[in-house]
Amino acid sequence: MVAVTAAGAASAAVDSRPHHTPDDARPPSRRPGRARLRALLDRMSLDEKIGQLFVSRAYGHSATDPDPADAEQNLAAFGVRTAAEVVSRYHLGGVIYFAWAHNTRDPRQIAALSVGLQQTALTAGARIPLLLSTDQEHGAVARIGKPATLLPGAMALGAAGSTAHARRAAHIAGSELAAMGIRQDYAPVADVNVNPANPVIGVRSFGSDPRAVAELVAAQVRGYQGAGIAATAKHFPGHGDTETDSHVGLPVMRHTRAAWEETDEPPFRAAVEAGVDAIMTAHIVFPALDPSGDPATLSRPIVTGLLRERLGFEGVVVTDALDMAGVRQKYGNDRVPVLALLAGCDQLLNAPDLALAQRSVRAAVESGELTEARVEESVLRILELKARRGLFDEAYTTGRDVDAVVGAQEHLDAADAIAAATTTLLANPRGLVPFDATAGPRLLVTGTDPVSPTGTTGPPTAVLARELTALGCRATAVPPARAVAAAAGHAAVLVCTYNVPEGTSPQRTLVTDLIATGVPVVTLAVRNPYDPARLPTCAAELATYAWTDVEMRAAARVLTGALRPVGRLPVPVPGRYPLGHGLTR
Repeated sequence: MVAVTAAGAASAAVDSRPHHTPDDARPPSRRPGRARLRALLDRMSLDEKIGQLFVSRAYGHSATDPDPADAEQNLAAFGVRTAAEVVSRYHLGGVIYFAWAHNTRDPRQIAALSVGLQQTALTAGARIPLLLSTDQEHGAVARIGKPATLLPGAMALGAAGSTAHARRAAHIAGSELAAMGIRQDYAPVADVNVNPANPVIGVRSFGSDPRAVAELVAAQVRGYQGAGIAATAKHFPGHGDTETDSHVGLPVMRHTRAAWEETDEPPFRAAVEAGVDAIMTAHIVFPALDPSGDPATLSRPIVTGLLRERLGFEGVVVTDALDMAGVRQKYGNDRVPVLALLAGCDQLLNAPDLALAQRSVRAAVESGELTEARVEESVLRILELKARRGLFDEAYTTGRDVDAVVGAQEHLDAADAIAAATTTLLANPRGLVPFDATAGPRLLVTGTDPVSPTGTTGPPTAVLARELTALGCRATAVPPARAVAAAAGHAAVLVCTYNVPEGTSPQRTLVTDLIATGVPVVTLAVRNPYDPARLPTCAAELATYAWTDVEMRAAARVLTGALRPVGRLPVPVPGRYPLGHGLTR
């Protein structure tokens, strides 16, 4: 166990390096130093044990010196002003970083926040290091932006179809997180996206083929954990065939048990076999697996019966965020954490009322509804995960780690190389693509400009125009309101589309009106690849699966012939393209 004074902690922060394991190493023992950890557990108070179960947000860019607005947020939510005080008061086992909680300004700041929080944890109470975590899936969901390396997301990797690329991307992502002191990533997504209407998964999934998804999930587990951080496969038992977002409602999965075994189970089984450290539950009702109407997070037949007993998972089960509507519709905030533990979960993520949640767990222990032995079972798994990731040996990171690793040129080059295999050319009936960049064609770029997941990239139309120009074209980006009037005289109009809905929509109207000008129209689906089925047929159609700079650069190179398109659809586009479709010219 690491036990240091505040001065010793500061010294350790200078001298220690993140713990890494070789990329090709087998997973370390699931139960490292169990006797030592058991002895540590025996010395902990009940409140300290309960605290280890909780992973919470805390507001501010600094552990001890937040901006005034963040101090007020902490005071309102937790009764204290600083993130360090949240850790200390609630004996937290972990903290999750969010951009909206102002935790992720830049890599050096994140590293300093991590050091400050670890110093607090290691000099108070049971002196147990924190498991610091975030959602850095890449693609559509990322909390940390440039200068950190931003990589293709899951469906883009599915389009590339390369386990080597998937593993390399995860290893890069994991090494950069570790350098910032973050030792658990809530990735990879193991959901099989078989429903084009899914509002919350979509491109966060590798695709619709369970076997292909399973292979890529296993590759990413090995990549993350080879870089020294805990991977977290999510969202068990599978969130890929829902039409409700569990952030705002309670989805219902209609699969039969046989369909679950065929479609949803394989990626989670692959993650377990790859030695995944953690699996996250889904706030979904799955009647074929549990007819009670309880969400999976609170379902003992699902968490214990399927995940623990059927799949043999011995690692940490973490809930999806407990402030989401999907887990709160049936029970109050006082019951949800208790029921999650009774179901078999270990880590309780982002409870909306942390004080109430901890009081409720304690009351359940005191009443006998939960045994202290059941609490200790989960705490021991959490301590084992921390030991497996080296946190009891080296809990700190340094500015030197950040400078050497985060956004390293080798990583940026790898991101571009991986993205080169992802862009999918869906249609090109006239042979319009690639453009002859040597002739300097005039191109107009327009369409939807979704906000970057990190706020540090884009806007995509401007990035695409800039990259096309750098490759020899004369490209100009204009807003949709000006596009039709500006189209004349251009070799083509490129339209970025983003989750086009069924029926009439502004995006469909824009494409229709541009086609009517007689100028060839090329569409790029910059998120879910289902857009072409909801638009008129165009001169060329591409899918990029994300709108971050790395994907726009790859698309520009495909459009100009600097790259040959090799991506293949990892999902079918109903009524238009089958699974695996993709042109090479």
